[in-house]
Amino acid sequence: MKRILLSACFLIFCFLSAKAQNLHGIKGRVIDTASTTILGGTSVSVLNAKDSTLVKFTRAAENGSFELLNIKNGKYILLVSYPKYADFVDHFTLDSTKRDVDYGKINLTGKAKLLADVIIKGNRSAIKIKGDTTEFDPQAYNIEPNAKVEDLIKQFPGIEIDKDGKITAQGQKNVKVLVDGEEFFGDDPTLVTKNIRADMVDKVQLYDKKSDQATFTGVDDGEKTKTLNIKLKENAKNGYFGKAIAGVGTDEYYQGQLMFNKFAGKKKFSAYGLLGNNGRVGLGWEDSQKLGTQSGTTVSDDGGIYFTSSGDEFEGWGGQYNGQGIPVARTGGLHFDNKWNSDKETLNTNYKIGSLRVFGDRNTISQNNLSTGIFNNTSTQNYDNDIFRQKLDAMYEIKLDTTLTLKINLDGTLKNSKTFQDYVTSTEDEKRLLNTSTRTLTNDADDKIFNINAFLTKKLKKKGRTLSLNLSQSVTDNKTDGFLKSNNTFYKTNPIRDSIVIVDQQKINSIENSVFKSNLAYTEPLSKTLTVIVNYGLTLSSGRSNRKSYNQSPTGRYDDFDTEFSNDYQLDQVINQGGAIFNYKKGKSVFNAGSKFSGVNFKQEDLYNKVRYDRKFVNYMPQAMYQYNFSQQKSFRINYNGSTQQPSLEQIQPIRVNTDPLNITLGNPDLRPSFRSNISANYNSYKVLSSQSIYISGYYSFTKNPIVSDVTTDTTGKSTFLAVNLPGKTPSNFSVYSSIGRKILGTNLGVGFNLNGNTSYNFINSVLNQTKNMTYSPQININRYKDGKYNFYAYFGPQYTTTVASVQQAFNSNGWGASGYFSGSIQLPGKFEIASDGEYTYRGKTQAFNESFKQFLWNATISKKFFKAQNLKTSIQGFDLLNQNQGFNRSAANGNITQSSYRTIRRYFMFTVSWDFTKMGGGVKPQN
Repeated sequence: MKRILLSACFLIFCFLSAKAQNLHGIKGRVIDTASTTILGGTSVSVLNAKDSTLVKFTRAAENGSFELLNIKNGKYILLVSYPKYADFVDHFTLDSTKRDVDYGKINLTGKAKLLADVIIKGNRSAIKIKGDTTEFDPQAYNIEPNAKVEDLIKQFPGIEIDKDGKITAQGQKNVKVLVDGEEFFGDDPTLVTKNIRADMVDKVQLYDKKSDQATFTGVDDGEKTKTLNIKLKENAKNGYFGKAIAGVGTDEYYQGQLMFNKFAGKKKFSAYGLLGNNGRVGLGWEDSQKLGTQSGTTVSDDGGIYFTSSGDEFEGWGGQYNGQGIPVARTGGLHFDNKWNSDKETLNTNYKIGSLRVFGDRNTISQNNLSTGIFNNTSTQNYDNDIFRQKLDAMYEIKLDTTLTLKINLDGTLKNSKTFQDYVTSTEDEKRLLNTSTRTLTNDADDKIFNINAFLTKKLKKKGRTLSLNLSQSVTDNKTDGFLKSNNTFYKTNPIRDSIVIVDQQKINSIENSVFKSNLAYTEPLSKTLTVIVNYGLTLSSGRSNRKSYNQSPTGRYDDFDTEFSNDYQLDQVINQGGAIFNYKKGKSVFNAGSKFSGVNFKQEDLYNKVRYDRKFVNYMPQAMYQYNFSQQKSFRINYNGSTQQPSLEQIQPIRVNTDPLNITLGNPDLRPSFRSNISANYNSYKVLSSQSIYISGYYSFTKNPIVSDVTTDTTGKSTFLAVNLPGKTPSNFSVYSSIGRKILGTNLGVGFNLNGNTSYNFINSVLNQTKNMTYSPQININRYKDGKYNFYAYFGPQYTTTVASVQQAFNSNGWGASGYFSGSIQLPGKFEIASDGEYTYRGKTQAFNESFKQFLWNATISKKFFKAQNLKTSIQGFDLLNQNQGFNRSAANGNITQSSYRTIRRYFMFTVSWDFTKMGGGVKPQN
């Protein structure tokens, strides 16, 4: 027995010794070559020589020394970086013959000294890795005169910018862009990338920005946003710059744009103005959101239910432009931000004003699959909508001391919208005409919106122990005055009429909401690896919806009060919410789990009929997250979120409307809540020097005891909608997205695949219908940039869609499609440039629609730059050269298949003059 124990100990000793021999270390000391100054805090990185992934990272001690241990056998790169010094780079190998490396003194040379000694400009280190931040040096890249930040970052490995200016960085989308760590004109990245000059940039930092809560508490909650921070040169922070554009085109198209920026140290002031009718309604890619405020449903994340002004088509235009119709836009904005009092106080504010008019027409055909047959609907719509909006927002932050911070956000909006909508519709089955309808709706609406939020944070004596209080108040006021005129005819057998319903009414509505919310959060470190966050919140809300309908009396005035389609509701709620989240972090792993509960006391009163409706319910919101960071450029994450879904006011007790007599919604006060579970996972890997990125993400959600629609369509084509619970069935949604990209011979190549699917249920004339949708979308993309010569970007991929409804399986909308896009430019002698882009769309025939759709939108521009600074440019642009632009959309849901065509902007030509002007301090020379 003793021999066995001794043998085992000997084997273990040999194993550990062998393993220890495969682990090595490096050390050294960093100093200044000229002055022999010790460079404490120097960044020291060990990279894998094969793929440049980060292996080890540290910072030099105060005496300049560093040591990195536990490095396995292999070939590596040592990268030593210090601000304003040239990088030290060395390749080394660790194996059984070379266990440790002692670099001794590493001498760094100051850049000023380096440039003074070297006459010929040498290559700079384009990329540095500092901890979890990748830093790009703009001076290592070629910058054309008057180039913008967008032109600069297109050259960075791992970053892509599409035709709309959307940024993808290291395989991740929705990239946030900051200027010197602060938001610039809100959160639209293109306002930075398309307007700030590239030669003003000192460095560009790419990192994962933590959430405000995680930044404050120090507890990594896994919530991160890929962020680009544009650090400006010191001499670029004093002066002004901007751009002016004017264009006139055929078919009375025109555009004008002015952007002015003045920087003075930590103060930044900016202003912009835009007008035109060529589809541009804002400066950034989020153009569709520039003017509108989305009206949406009713249920908030704390389980509260609120009145909205989106009850029907009568009030439904929020002010967005999505390519449908012809827009006329006039917008402008002001921005100011500043820091003072040793950066203890910060102010960031924006004012935006704008008007948008959209007019056009739309033709829609739809197939309504019933268990007894098929109804086909056609609709023609003409519309002319106009909106005017002003919005002011501000953020003020003050650091009261080293542990106490107060942050206040507020915004206010004034909006007026005028809408005109005219419809002509008809419905028929396989044999006869069922109904026809004409409707005209006009409306004049005024909205007032105000929000204020205060966030107070306190760090307590014990490290990791924090206390935070969040208070918010929101007030909305919507008033509308409009008219509804409709003529609806129903047929027994064509052309014999069964009945006619005529509506001629004035509608005056007033909707008000006031919501106060509070949340108190306490963070307690239970150990070095485990922390708990406990929170409690109270919400008090009050709302009133007063809707009045008046019929036209014999006198011609609208003074005959309609009690059936008038109502006055008062809604009051008290919501108590509490919960706890446990966070575990050790090494490369982060795990958190917990839940929130909210108890809602709901009271609604019908003031006309003196009827009160009370309801009490509890919402349950569990959550869990696990994240593993293999390295700073590689991670895996999985999330779970569950939530109770309460029925909305429209489902329980709908506000009766007659704007569409062919589609009526009833209420169901017996509805029970459903529970939705959401699971998501993603894997991200990026290798800096080879620009290889791998991104895989997946999402799956399912709902227990779902609330579904019960639709009854009678023989005249009129449909009645009722919300009901469906126990025993589980609707679901899922998606899988993957992409792989790599730079090969100077060209970025990528392959992606997207899979989306869902299963939904509804009742159609008392028959349970199951609808399954699937979409398969592979895609390839290519991108190449040659500074001063050309650039090219393209993607293409087919698409196959399946849509099968159980009530009419013989009539599905399965079919092929395809989409592609390219853009490129070539620079010619004499400061000429030719640019072109094109977008291809194809939708194949289906059993429901026997015609295919395809179009190729081709645009081209020839431009000429003037002066030595090339800051004046003239262009001739041709849009939709083949004149193929056709508004088109096709969709399917719950047994209905719909296809729409609509008016949109078609071929035109435009002559444009643009002027970049700059006057900055220091080394940035005036170019105007």
